[in-house]
Amino acid sequence: MDTSLAPENLHELRILEQIEQDPEATQSDLASRMGVAVGTVNWYVKRLVKKGHIKVTRLQRRRLRYLITTEGIAEKTRLAMEYVQVSMGMYRATRQQARKLLAKAREAGFQRVAVTGQGDLVDVCRLTCLEQSVAVAAPGSDGALPVLRVSGSAVMLEMPEA
Repeated sequence: MDTSLAPENLHELRILEQIEQDPEATQSDLASRMGVAVGTVNWYVKRLVKKGHIKVTRLQRRRLRYLITTEGIAEKTRLAMEYVQVSMGMYRATRQQARKLLAKAREAGFQRVAVTGQGDLVDVCRLTCLEQSVAVAAPGSDGALPVLRVSGSAVMLEMPEA
């Protein structure tokens, strides 16, 4: 199962959301809010205009207003639904993998694990530990514990040295 939203779809969704919130935002404003280059925003805005998802009107000589069209609202809704489906798929896959790895730790006699990594999937793993009645120890608190490590979208189990 593909667990990622195409980057261009995510950028389009984020731009449509930002324009909906602030139609008079500049491309520089949008770029800053999204953490991307102004050129990237410019490229996506032109693409969205060409697709008929947004219209651009001139307010002043150098000031523009972006309006989301009916087609743009429909596309934003479609992209948001796609994002939710992908996110839920990743959530389910992470929980399934964490349950499988926790079962291995339990088979080896462990009732506690450490959970490391960054991002939302770390929280999913911690919640899965609670659900499976496996205590979560602070990373590094006991080198003799298995470590459930989250790296990107992967979840791995590192067993302690025997």
